[in-house]
Amino acid sequence: MQSSSYTRKMKRILVVGLVSTTALVALTFLVAARPTNTIAITIRNNSHRDIRHLYLAVGDPNNWGPDQLNGSTVSPGASYTISDVSCNGSNVRVIAEDGDGCFVYDNATCDGDQTWEITDATAPDCGH
Repeated sequence: MQSSSYTRKMKRILVVGLVSTTALVALTFLVAARPTNTIAITIRNNSHRDIRHLYLAVGDPNNWGPDQLNGSTVSPGASYTISDVSCNGSNVRVIAEDGDGCFVYDNATCDGDQTWEITDATAPDCGH
């Protein structure tokens, strides 16, 4: 009789272990499958400065990706669109740099395509 009780306990432990493991694996897949949407960000340069570099920071605002302009310039009065920006959080930081090494920043929300208008009133960060 004692071995029958032992067998039932072992079966319960096995079932609880299998259920816990299955739940953990399912949770891992749900977190990994968090939806990622893509957006387009259009930069309108309505300032008198040339935009020489354009960076994105997804997630960490201090972790900038590569230059999106690839040697191009966004001249005054021109626009530039970055398509298929991966957006899995609440926003993406957009950083524009002019020819003098001054930066302007914008946070584009991930709820749809965005347009950022840079004007002469947009205060640049020149490191001073």
